[in-house]
Order: sequence, then C-alpha cells, then structure tokens
Amino acid sequence: MLDPEKARAASRLLIGHWDKGTRLDAIPEELRPKTRAEGYAIQSHVMDRSVAPLFGWKIAATSLAGQRHINVDRPMAGRLLAEKAVEVGGSVSLATSKMRVAEIEFAFRFSRQLPARPGPYEIGDVMDAVASLHPAIEIPDSRYDDFCAVGAPQLIADNACANLFVIGEAAEDDWRDVDFAKHPVAASVSGRSQHIGSGAAVLGDPRVALTWIVNELSGLGITLQPGQVVITGTCVTPINVEAGDEVIGDLGRFGRVSVRFC
Repeated sequence: MLDPEKARAASRLLIGHWDKGTRLDAIPEELRPKTRAEGYAIQSHVMDRSVAPLFGWKIAATSLAGQRHINVDRPMAGRLLAEKAVEVGGSVSLATSKMRVAEIEFAFRFSRQLPARPGPYEIGDVMDAVASLHPAIEIPDSRYDDFCAVGAPQLIADNACANLFVIGEAAEDDWRDVDFAKHPVAASVSGRSQHIGSGAAVLGDPRVALTWIVNELSGLGITLQPGQVVITGTCVTPINVEAGDEVIGDLGRFGRVSVRFC
C-alpha cells in the first residue's frame, strides 16, 4: 500500500492543479498509485482542502462506452465537494476547463446511514435509505493532460474527474415504483441541439449504479451518511459545451435543471 505521506503528497499535487486550473502528464512515479485502493487512499485527502462536510459522491464510467473511452474496466467513485456546487441556473466559467462537457444525471439524497459491512447491500436496502430524487447536471473535469491514458488508479486519485455539479429540487411526483431504466432523459443546448437518453445508460438502471457505489464505499470501510447526495452517472452522451451555452436537463415529471457557461 502507498505510504500515507506519499498519498498526501500526491493529493496535494492534484489539488494544486485543480485550484490553479492547470494540468500534469501523470502523478510522479514515486507517488503514483498502482491499484484502485491506492487511488482511493489518495482521493480521501481531497477533503483536506474542503472547509465543509462532504456533500456527497459521484459515479464515473457507468457505461461500457465511457469505460472504453477512458480505458477502465468498471465504474469509479469520487467525492462531491460542497464548495463545488453550482446553483440551478447559475453560471460556470470554461476558462480552465479541459473536458468542456455537461452530463445529465439522476441524483439521490440519503435519509440515513448505510454503514460499511462485510456483506453486500441489495437494491432494496439502498433504496429504503433514500429520501429524495433530484435532477442533476455534472460538469466533470480532469487534472491530467490526457485523462484517457493514465488508467483507473490515477483517475480515482484525481477524484474520478469530479469538479462542478448542479442539484435540482426534489421531485414532487412519486418515483419509488418507476422503471428508471426506461425513463426518458433529455437535454437541450441553447435551443440548437437536443440530446436524448434514459436511465438504462447508467449501468442499466440508476438504482443499480446507486447500489454499486454503496458497496464500493462499504468495501473501502466508508459509511454513506444521511444528507449526502449521489449523482449516478450520465443518462445521455456527454454534451460538448462552449461559452455562451445554456444546458437544460429534463427528467420529465421528475423535474428540470439548468446551467449557463461563460
């Protein structure tokens, strides 16, 4: 396992690039994680730079196409920092953005703890702990020049490409018996393009993705806490954006959410 001081040093390096909007080729060899567990050990220190409690979690690479694109073989978990939340309808600068994409997602807020435990959680266990459903937009980014080339351990260390995110109001309609895999999701960009997807893009069903991350965290000894939000992965192909765009994500009866880019 990576030495704890080296894990902190690797995290400080990545956070420095995050704060400055700059990038690196890769984590230096002497600090570089070799396994997913070492990547998560580095990622955990991202909270050293945050003054607020952890807002929640994200899931990256929830489709086979997404996994192939960045050369990983399964999803990855990342932390959502409270200071990176953007208000609905708010404005986001692309000045230092590498990815320049927006993703439309289902978000779930938890009402109670799901403690780390030896056995896996089932979908029913997880959904019973969910308080509310929200529409969300993720605006991911990477601290690497070529995030497709560095591999899963380094991507995890870099907080699974977490950056900014928008969480909409809680859905008012009942959602607990909905077939999320078939539920349509749409996005529009400044009225000039439309993007269509569904919950099936997210590991087949956002509830499956939500259960995956609970078990991923449990295996790391991490307890998911009440009030934390999980965004479960994009339901549409990531949307390329540029300055002047407004992206609107539409989850139908479960609400809409928007963000502007400058």
